[in-house]
Amino acid sequence: MNSKTYNVDYLARVEGEGALHVQVKGSQVTDVKLKIFEPPRFFEALLRGRAYSEAPDITARICGICPIAYQMSAVHAMEDALGIKVEGQLRLLRRLLYCGEWISSHALHIFFLHAPDFLGYPDSIQMAKDYPEVVRRGLQLKKAGNAIIACIGGREVHPINVRVGGFYKLPSRRDLAPLAEQVKWARQAALETVRWTAQFPYPDFEQAYEFVALCPAHEYPLDEGRLTTTRGVSLNAREFEQHFIEEQVPYSHALHAVHKGIGPYCVGPLARYTLNFDQFPELIQEEARGAGLGPICRNPFRSIIVRSLEVLYACHEALRLIEQYEPPDRAAIEVVPRASEGWSITEAPRGILYHHYQLDEEGLILKAKIIPPTSQNQKMIEEDLRRYIPQVLNAPGDQLLQRCEQMVRNYDPCISCATHFLKLTIER
Repeated sequence: MNSKTYNVDYLARVEGEGALHVQVKGSQVTDVKLKIFEPPRFFEALLRGRAYSEAPDITARICGICPIAYQMSAVHAMEDALGIKVEGQLRLLRRLLYCGEWISSHALHIFFLHAPDFLGYPDSIQMAKDYPEVVRRGLQLKKAGNAIIACIGGREVHPINVRVGGFYKLPSRRDLAPLAEQVKWARQAALETVRWTAQFPYPDFEQAYEFVALCPAHEYPLDEGRLTTTRGVSLNAREFEQHFIEEQVPYSHALHAVHKGIGPYCVGPLARYTLNFDQFPELIQEEARGAGLGPICRNPFRSIIVRSLEVLYACHEALRLIEQYEPPDRAAIEVVPRASEGWSITEAPRGILYHHYQLDEEGLILKAKIIPPTSQNQKMIEEDLRRYIPQVLNAPGDQLLQRCEQMVRNYDPCISCATHFLKLTIER
């Protein structure tokens, strides 16, 4: 049997620095490694000794694409530790802020990182020559999401208005009014995007995933809900580490998360969609069916359609929240530090994001643990490649490598997010 080794030294069109190693013997894939070699940044260690109030701003720096997810997970975990619950218009304002990030992040991935794979272009610059209006639509959609983030968060990247207990400053109805027209346009653009992506050629490939996502009782998940799996497990955030663990591998600067006793699992758009399809408004359910999807989607390549549906939902939800907004009486609930422990899970664009903190009596952070979506999906990405590559082994070398990269980009991995988990062991 002939043995071949395929290496992608630098993955293109993903956030961060990673590589791919595949070894094939005959028609069997004998080794797959998604190598994350971007240097670890040790954010959990940076948080120790800092005040609970600093966590949202520090963790936002983990990712410039999804800082809201880190801020929301941090504030929810701190509020869990300090015994407060943000409700009413303050909660809805946070949900609106999260919608802005979903629109912006998903638009970036759909139009500029993922669509070129399906249309046969090396990058979005080349794609723009033949699809200028499509690329403009992607830019405008991202701009609409950024406008929401800037209005509520204070600026588009690493927002500064989020705090434990609420916000530092509240927007007025007048502040939000200009967003309504942008979001109405974005909703129509998102609808066109769903129908556009539905026309792409999709490989016939499915996995029997264990999907894991938040499942709120009465809404599509953003920042609240019980964690649920397709195996029927349902738990709250503080039970997460009883069921899911991280394992270190020698070739990656990020840990691999697995479900104890079961193995790899999948988080992100496909998981949210499958576990929460009935929470979509009827309009979006109809668009999903029109795009060729049922209430369950197990084809990772079709995740670009699901992301488009989530953009449509985020626009729909954002417009509802803007129209119903009434400024609350106060910008934040009073917080009193105490020795405590708190947990939180929210849905970053790429999947569930887990935060766990332990505080002393002055509210200083004694312990921090953060598990991002990419760490949780890494092992599943490798399993997808292991099963998919035999289907495309006869493709020319360059084409085979491109298809392997496309499989990785199905997940929109945020490599930088994942690299602060390296365990350092020193033997003397």
